[in-house]
Amino acid sequence: MSQSAAATGFWAQATADPGRTVLIAPDGEEWTAGRLHAQANRLVHGLRAAGLERGDAFAVVLPNGPEFFTAHLAAAQAGFYLVPVNHHFVGAEIAWIVADSGAKVLVAHERFAEAVTLAADEAGLPAPHRYAVGAIPGFRPYGELLDGQDASPPADRTLGWVMNYTSGTTGRPRGIRRPLPGKLPEETHLGGFLGIFGIRPADGNVHLVCSPLYHTAVLQFAAAALHIGHPLVLMDRWTPEEMLRLIDRYDCTHTHMVPTQFHRLLSLPEEVRNRYDVSSMRHAIHGAAPCPEHVKRAMIDWWGRCVEEYYAASEGGGAFATADEWLKKPGTVGRAWPISELAVFDDDGVRLPPGELGTVYLKMNTGGFQYHKDEAKTAKNRIGDFFTVGDLGVLDEDGYLFLRDRKIDMIISGGVNIYPAEIEAALLAHPAVADAAAFGIPHADWGEEVKAVVEAAEGYEPGAALAEEVLAHCADRLAGFKRPKSVDFVQTMPRDPNGKLYKRRLREPYWEGHERPL
Repeated sequence: MSQSAAATGFWAQATADPGRTVLIAPDGEEWTAGRLHAQANRLVHGLRAAGLERGDAFAVVLPNGPEFFTAHLAAAQAGFYLVPVNHHFVGAEIAWIVADSGAKVLVAHERFAEAVTLAADEAGLPAPHRYAVGAIPGFRPYGELLDGQDASPPADRTLGWVMNYTSGTTGRPRGIRRPLPGKLPEETHLGGFLGIFGIRPADGNVHLVCSPLYHTAVLQFAAAALHIGHPLVLMDRWTPEEMLRLIDRYDCTHTHMVPTQFHRLLSLPEEVRNRYDVSSMRHAIHGAAPCPEHVKRAMIDWWGRCVEEYYAASEGGGAFATADEWLKKPGTVGRAWPISELAVFDDDGVRLPPGELGTVYLKMNTGGFQYHKDEAKTAKNRIGDFFTVGDLGVLDEDGYLFLRDRKIDMIISGGVNIYPAEIEAALLAHPAVADAAAFGIPHADWGEEVKAVVEAAEGYEPGAALAEEVLAHCADRLAGFKRPKSVDFVQTMPRDPNGKLYKRRLREPYWEGHERPL
C-alpha cells in the first residue's frame, strides 16, 4: 500500500478492499474492513438517532475489542468526541468523567456492570442513553444502537476527536479537549503520527495492541496503524507468554509497551522465551514510565534494535530515541518529534541553554488544547505556546533530552500515572485519619506501589485493625491501581510551620537500598 493510498484513511481503504482483514479480536475472530466500516456507519446513525450532534460527546467503558474501534471510527467521521474511560475506575470516578464531559450516551461492557451502573445513576444519565455490550440491568442492548441502521456512510461527515481525561495535582481528572477542525476525515492524515517512529504504510506490517485502549498513546498508536492499512491484533488481558505467542503467530511488526511488560517478559524462563520467534518485530516502542537501564539493555540484547523509546504527554508533544541513539546516549528519551518542540526553562520562565537543569516544556506545532471546563488549569504551567507536566530535565548540545526527575511526588506503577492528592483526599475522608500522605515505594514488578502513611485522629488506636479499615474505606473510593497496598502510622506528620508536608522525609526510608527510577 502506497503512502498516498493510506493518507485517505480507513474509510477509503475499506471501500476499495472491503474483504481485507483489518482486526483480529482477542478471541481470534477476524474482522474485515467492510464489516468494521459498516458497524461504524451504523453506530453514527444510531448515535445521531439518540440525539448526538457535531461537538457532542459519548463515553465508553470497554475492554479491548471491535466495539472500541467501532466507537472510535464513528466519532472520527461524525464530529463527535469519544471519551474513553479507564475500566478499572470505580463508579464515582466514572461518574465524574461522564458528567464532566457532558457525555450524552454511555456504552459499557457487562464486565464492568456494577461500576457503570453506579456511575450512570450518579451522573444522572437517562436510562435510554445507557447501552451495554452484553447484559447490564437498566441498560439497553448495544445492538439496539446498530440494529436497523443504514450501513452506508453518514451524511455531513466531519472529523471528530478523542477526549482523553488526565489527572492532575488537584486529583480530579480533566478532559483534554481539542477544537474540531471542521474538515472531512480524509483531509487529515490520521496515520501520519506513526511516521515519527519510522513506521510507514507498507504491506506486511501488523500492529499488536497489548495494553488497554483507554490509554491515550495505546489508542493513538493503534488507530494510526489502522488508518495506514496495518491490521490490528488485539490482546484483552496481557500476559507475557501470550504476547510472544501472538507476535510469532501473526508476525507482528510494531507495538506500544511500558517497561513493566519488559520486566515480565524478561522474567520468563529461558525455554519459554526461546519457544517463540519475535524476529518480525520492527518497532517495540515504549514510554509512559522510566525504564531501568539494565532492563532496556536486556530487551535490546533479546529483541534487537527494534526497542525504541519516546517521551510525551497526553496533551501533546514529545521526543523519540531509536535503540542506536539510546545506546550512544544511554538514558536519553530522545529528540523532539518533527511536529513538536522541547525547551527547558528555569523557575523564572527563562529558557535555559543546553546542559542546564530545569523544567521540561513541550509544544505541539499541529495545534493547541484546553482542559475541559478548567481555564485556570489550561493557563497554568504555560510559557507562551509551551506547556509543562512538571518534569525536570536537561537538553544536551545535540537536542537530546535527559530526564532528571519526575512530576513532583507522582507515582508511576506499571506505566500508569497515579496522583497522590486524589488518594490523600480519599484517606482524609475517613474519620480516623487526621493527616495522610501517599507516595510510591519499591515494587519488583510494577516499579512502584502505593504506600499510605497516616496520622491517626484522637481517640483512634493505630495498628493492623485500623489499617485494614482504612484500606477497605479506600476500596469504595479509588480504582484498584490507585489504592494504597499498605498503611503505616506516624505520631505526627512532618510539616513546616506553613503546613507544607515534607513528603521526602516519609518516602526516603522505604527507598534505602533501592535505586529510585528517574
